[in-house]
Amino acid sequence: MSAPAARRPRFFRRPGDPDGWSELSPADRRWESAYRDRWSHTAVVRSTHGVNCTGSCSWLVHVKDGIVAWETQAVDYPSNGPAMPEYEPRGCPRGASFSWYQYSPLRVKYPYVRGALLALYREALARTGDPVEAWAEVVEDPERARAYKSRRGRGGFVRASWDEVLDIMAAAHVHTIRRDGPDRIAGFTPIPAMSMVSYSAGTRFLSLIGGVCLSFYDWYADLPPASPQIWGDQTDVPESADWWDASYLIIWGTNIPQTRTPDAHFMVEARYRGQKVVVVSPDFAGHTKFADHWLPAAPGTDAALALAMAHVILREFYVERRTPHFDGYARAYTDLPFLVTLRPRGDAYVPGRFLRASDLPGAGGGENDDWKTVVLDEATGAAAVPNGSIGFRWGAEGEGRWNLELADLRPALEVLGRHDELVAVDLPRFDVAGTEGGGVLRRGVAAVRVGDALVTTVFELLAAQLGVRRGDLPGDWPAGDDDPAPCTPAWQEAITGVDAGMAARVAREFARNAERSGGRSMIMMGAGTNHWFHSDQIYRAMLTLVLLCGCQGVNGGGWAHYVGQEKVRPITGWATLAFGLDWSRPPRQQATTPFWFLMSGQWRYQRTRAGEFAWSGGEGDLRDMHLADCYAMAARLGWTPSNPTFDRNPLEIADAAAAEGLPVEEYVVRELREGRLRFAAEDPDGPGNHPRVLTLWRANLLGSSSKGHEYFLQNVLGVENAAIRNEEAPPELRSRDVVWRVESPTGKLDLFTTIDFRMNGSALYSDVVLPAATWYEKHDLSSTDLHPFVHTFNPAVAPPWETRTDFEIFRRLAERFSELAARHLGVRTDVVAPPLLHDTPDELAQPMGEVRDWRAGECEPVPGLTMPRIVAVERDYGAVYEKWSALGPLVERLGVGVKGVSWRPDAEVAELRERLGAVADGVAAGRPRLDQDRDMCEVILALSGVSNGRLAREGFAALEARAGVPLADIADDHADARITFGDARVQPRKVFASPEWSGTEARERRYSPFTVNVERRLPWRTLTGRQHLYLDHRWMLEFGEGLPVYRPPIDVLRHVGEQGSGQPGRAEVHLRFLSPHSKWSIHSEFQDNLTMLTLFRGGPTVWLAPQDAERAEVADNDWVEVFNRNGVIACRAVVSHRIPPGVALMYHSQDRHVNVPRTELSGTRGGTDNSVTRISIKPTHLIGGYAQLSWGFNYYGPTGPQRDEVVVVRRMRGEVVY
Repeated sequence: MSAPAARRPRFFRRPGDPDGWSELSPADRRWESAYRDRWSHTAVVRSTHGVNCTGSCSWLVHVKDGIVAWETQAVDYPSNGPAMPEYEPRGCPRGASFSWYQYSPLRVKYPYVRGALLALYREALARTGDPVEAWAEVVEDPERARAYKSRRGRGGFVRASWDEVLDIMAAAHVHTIRRDGPDRIAGFTPIPAMSMVSYSAGTRFLSLIGGVCLSFYDWYADLPPASPQIWGDQTDVPESADWWDASYLIIWGTNIPQTRTPDAHFMVEARYRGQKVVVVSPDFAGHTKFADHWLPAAPGTDAALALAMAHVILREFYVERRTPHFDGYARAYTDLPFLVTLRPRGDAYVPGRFLRASDLPGAGGGENDDWKTVVLDEATGAAAVPNGSIGFRWGAEGEGRWNLELADLRPALEVLGRHDELVAVDLPRFDVAGTEGGGVLRRGVAAVRVGDALVTTVFELLAAQLGVRRGDLPGDWPAGDDDPAPCTPAWQEAITGVDAGMAARVAREFARNAERSGGRSMIMMGAGTNHWFHSDQIYRAMLTLVLLCGCQGVNGGGWAHYVGQEKVRPITGWATLAFGLDWSRPPRQQATTPFWFLMSGQWRYQRTRAGEFAWSGGEGDLRDMHLADCYAMAARLGWTPSNPTFDRNPLEIADAAAAEGLPVEEYVVRELREGRLRFAAEDPDGPGNHPRVLTLWRANLLGSSSKGHEYFLQNVLGVENAAIRNEEAPPELRSRDVVWRVESPTGKLDLFTTIDFRMNGSALYSDVVLPAATWYEKHDLSSTDLHPFVHTFNPAVAPPWETRTDFEIFRRLAERFSELAARHLGVRTDVVAPPLLHDTPDELAQPMGEVRDWRAGECEPVPGLTMPRIVAVERDYGAVYEKWSALGPLVERLGVGVKGVSWRPDAEVAELRERLGAVADGVAAGRPRLDQDRDMCEVILALSGVSNGRLAREGFAALEARAGVPLADIADDHADARITFGDARVQPRKVFASPEWSGTEARERRYSPFTVNVERRLPWRTLTGRQHLYLDHRWMLEFGEGLPVYRPPIDVLRHVGEQGSGQPGRAEVHLRFLSPHSKWSIHSEFQDNLTMLTLFRGGPTVWLAPQDAERAEVADNDWVEVFNRNGVIACRAVVSHRIPPGVALMYHSQDRHVNVPRTELSGTRGGTDNSVTRISIKPTHLIGGYAQLSWGFNYYGPTGPQRDEVVVVRRMRGEVVY
């Protein structure tokens, strides 16, 4: 008998259906409209986000009745093919919450001016009738200037009309040029890849008036100096789909799931393919849970771990067993076989410079012989000069020989066995306490004599540095892995805390996988290892592993550095527009870190001399030099840009030269030699020697990146309640060459403007705040390192309220500036002093890496050789707007290009003229018009090889002629293809292989850097033409950094003393301060929306280990003060076992306007994460005029690290007061 049917619940029983499952009802269903209306929409528009998160995701923006309602991920990316996962769906919850900002209370809706300033300006304007003269009256009267500058950061904004605000801005620019010079005007905006037109609109205006474009990549400390040091290239990295090709992955200093969320799936999915994942991180972070092995290295000690791993690899895969793949790769693609001179030092030798062709017996004085490096022929033992070094890159003799073809030459890695002598060498070590300069490590190498020089190879020196003994070499050598001598696994364990056996195992597995897979071992790296004073040494140590294992230039192998949305794929077109290269050259560009080091007055608080950082075994070249002295020397030697440049208005310099009938270059050299003209960097606090006008857009300088935040407030802005607790350096530690003035000026900026869509930390201190359109309200372009597509921004709605696009704001500013400048400036000659540039013949300016200062009489001042180039540039200030809004003639006359390769886009300009229209009259008559933001988009794409196959092929053909190896065929399959703005609006478009970048890519081949170099034998843009483990510039050797070496974090307390308050009875704990990329935000800025704030604790927090919290008597969620000599922060404590002892971790860019109380220490509102940091410059990052160590915008220069700092944490006792 079957069981009785289950009785239906009564609430399912309805009349109208025999079975009781449905009913017919006359009830009103209008109640459902709330739900249905929530998801109804009137339009869907494709756009993207410009947030520097590297995502560059395509989003569908849903609009309802003219209001942005929500966004969803686009799912129509071009396919990666059947062999790997797709890029879609791409996005993250943070991106999906962006539309909140469209209508948030933080949205800047109208133009604002600080009330005190506006009142003063209006009063002066009523009296003078001229905006320029009115501005001059306000800023040249000290009392009036102080009246509005002292109000910065204290509210008092009032609305103003666009016309009035633009009058103020234009007048400030015109007056500053007239009185002080165009190089006293600066603009800062970061990361052009995240919105290329918005970036270019402002920098184009600045460049056309002669203003200063500030770099960003080095300032953020995201720029890895090791990249140009090793490759002569900056951050060329694989797209994220190439992670899938890696079979062994070390994630080292980057939290992929948290900061690269849209791409993390490739890493996770590759594990199911058999990929092994090792994570190196001090804390148990979001990516650590994916690790097969976790190596918890102490913060800042990563180089020690990397060198110990390199010790294992070199010993086991080169010495005990020669691995054919590694051996062949090292000989062909690295500098390991190149010869290095040895200099006598006491009873031993120290490594010197590379041997050159000009050093060889019987050298015939060939072209650029000082720049051609030498190897030993393994077959004959004779010295040989292989192709490919930088001496072949420039000049007629190198035509067709700048390649890595070796023919019958087999460079010798080792000298041992064919040596003339076995000699002791003194090498640096910095793992000794009590000094930054370290000590001496004595080991040995085999050497031979070539002419008068005793030489060895880089391989011999590296083996000595790593402690890998071969034969009967002299010196002190480790007995085994358990010997705590430098560079062994046991040595690193005492420093990093990582188990020695595990370090050796991971090294062995990494190398063995590379051997078996042909190089498919990869290291992902990022801010965790790059935001240190000695980050270049950390990276060089880590990258030694990929070079020794033949991983670079291989799909699925090599380095993968990600810190921001750095790759502007259509870089040629962007650079042409952004810096006004179509109208005048060169532009004024500036390394930002030294700019702010001087401008913010932080150099006056520097207590550590340059010589303190130099190796104790060096020659003492920098012993008496202040870091500001180093920068001043670098400026006058042409190594790095210095703006403002001279202590005189550059327009007046040109006028004076003309009055004497002298060429500008001759006049400047004479005036410098005779001391009547000086570089402004030699007297940064002198009258007029600092910038007067600063414009920010797409940036939150004060809320995000102002290392030494409180110094900015006091010295740059004149804020009177900055929380600095520091004292200036005592007389014995002050500058030697740079003028030290008793009184340091404050309130240096006359006009500070922020253009943004949110009232961020910078806007709160600005004089003028302009309301910008967001990413759903404009046309623009976006690209990224992490995928191969070009994305478009498109307006889903018109800019609301009185907001304007960046394009429109700068268009109108250029127009009003031109009207005023025509009356007050006219046509003038400007004097620009660009530094010795990378990817130009300037790289050959200063041979042998020697440092000769013409100021000290060591050489003559020769522009372009021993000092900056001096270039006269004519500026028609009344025609700036006409030039800004048209594509100029230099595009065809001089060509466009990048990385030393150029092309002439004549056909493209003719096409653009046809499509965009031609200017009817004026200075731009007949030129293509740039009336709209999408016109700029079209120009960027048309002039770039990645989006124009014809230009890609032309560029490869030009490179082929110089190199002498086949390259043009790389572009054959896309030579007739184009990507237009209209194409990319329909669907993301995959870019083409182009000489703008170093990798080969195709529909089903992922982009990986340097694959062209390896597969086509094209040199790297370095001294030897190979990947460099050794750097031989005089300053590099002086710092003991010829080879990768472990340098601990700076011992801050030894230099500045205890940082505690000294108040009795307070539990205070000193901790290392780390500020990684934000966890609950839309990357670097956008955490102050309700969705983000409710994910955690609704305001700034600092993470502490339980042990440290207990010592500080702090419980979870207590209010604490985090402070040191630089400033003070008020925030809540998060006590977590995920944090290692000794560390205070605070996610960066937490603006101080959300839930930030007053501090007990200062009585003022708590600061940002950068209130406890400050700038310090590493002198070796100033080197220039020497092969790959030559300056380029966002290529090489001093970074702004913030992780060597120490803070004090204590619990707040009283009631929290806002």
